[in-house]
Amino acid sequence: MTSSVNTAHDLWLAPTPHSGVTLDATVRVPGSKSLTNRYLVLAALADGPSVVRGTLKSRDSDLMIAALQQLGAVIVPGSEVGEYHVSPIPQGYNVGDITLDCGLAGTVMRFIPAVAALVTGRITIDGDEGARIRPMKPIIEGLQRLGVDIEDTSDGFLPFTVHATGAVLGGQVDVDASGSSQFVSGLLLAASRFTDGVSLTHQGDSLPSLPHIDMTVEVLREAQVQVTQPSTTSWVVAAGPISAQDVQIEPDLSNATPFMAAALVLGGTVRIPAWPAKTTQPGALAPEIFARMGATVTYDESVLSIQGTGHIKGLGTLDLSAAGELAPTFAALCALADAPTVITGIAHLRGHETDRLAALSQEINRLGGQCVETPDGLNITPVPLQGGVFHTYHDHRMATAGAIIGLRTPDVFVENIATTGKTLPGFDAMWNAMLEQHTA
Repeated sequence: MTSSVNTAHDLWLAPTPHSGVTLDATVRVPGSKSLTNRYLVLAALADGPSVVRGTLKSRDSDLMIAALQQLGAVIVPGSEVGEYHVSPIPQGYNVGDITLDCGLAGTVMRFIPAVAALVTGRITIDGDEGARIRPMKPIIEGLQRLGVDIEDTSDGFLPFTVHATGAVLGGQVDVDASGSSQFVSGLLLAASRFTDGVSLTHQGDSLPSLPHIDMTVEVLREAQVQVTQPSTTSWVVAAGPISAQDVQIEPDLSNATPFMAAALVLGGTVRIPAWPAKTTQPGALAPEIFARMGATVTYDESVLSIQGTGHIKGLGTLDLSAAGELAPTFAALCALADAPTVITGIAHLRGHETDRLAALSQEINRLGGQCVETPDGLNITPVPLQGGVFHTYHDHRMATAGAIIGLRTPDVFVENIATTGKTLPGFDAMWNAMLEQHTA
């Protein structure tokens, strides 16, 4: 069984297995995008050459590599797939007048500005049309308060220009990171290279995706950077070097969740090898949620197994404030469940690749579903769905959500499946390969 692409309209027919198919699949997921781009930044700012292994090959990581190379880092592939040897940006490197392309990658547009401030030159930071509506003001204003000269011609959005002098004073800064944890991580990653380090406090009503900030703190400490946390919303990074490293990147646990979801929809087992016993990835929260929805979850010798029966339990309420990137996977499952679910804590997803709350609601409803936006989430009442076009809005996780719904709903055409290349190139081939591993 395979799916097909209608090239005239860029529509991918999501495969719907025949009744009675029971999955028995092993899916090897590439490296974490979030860790890939964090380790690449640290390697570019380190005190010597580093090796980063197991990196994710995707548009987001390619954009990060290209931006760091323009800023003076030397990044060359190693002998193994996903291996890169990184020579750091020379102190005070003069880049002249350049433009960095962030595409639609939040980690690039939020992590690169602080790195750019450490070279010398006039650096314009821009991206795709869709990136120009994603908020950047907390990063821009945060760096300005730390002594960086930024020409903010777009009033808190891309593009803007960093007039870099080769050094950043640093010090105390307050940032409203209610819209994205990346605003905190983007300042912390480069902070030890600032003259006075950084003492950062979040000022805002909420702080989403805390595990991603924990991830940033952990990779900094691995590189021998001194980071303390006086409270749950404040961080202090001492000035000092970033140690060169040889690191191996974990699989991307969030990218694993659509494949794991297939076990619940179809019944059977999906195994994810190399699942870390301990991690700061928000995707680590997924197995517990799958268990609540009726899956049997086991972990044996680094292999995580999800076993489902084909029956999906509604959850009543699901708080995804710590792992908003999982919302498309679980929204798709909730649309196929046996009872309603209210997903909360994800208001910040309105500022992602697209307004994911509006997009998920519109596309589930387009297929005959009942999904209502709330101020901070989605209220999903399962009803029988019908085929149709599932639009993705250039959002990779919208595409995978459509694939999940298509497992049970015939004739779901996912528009622009290639957008999955942002974090998981070849997703459609991996999806077909998983579905070919089954028992009749």
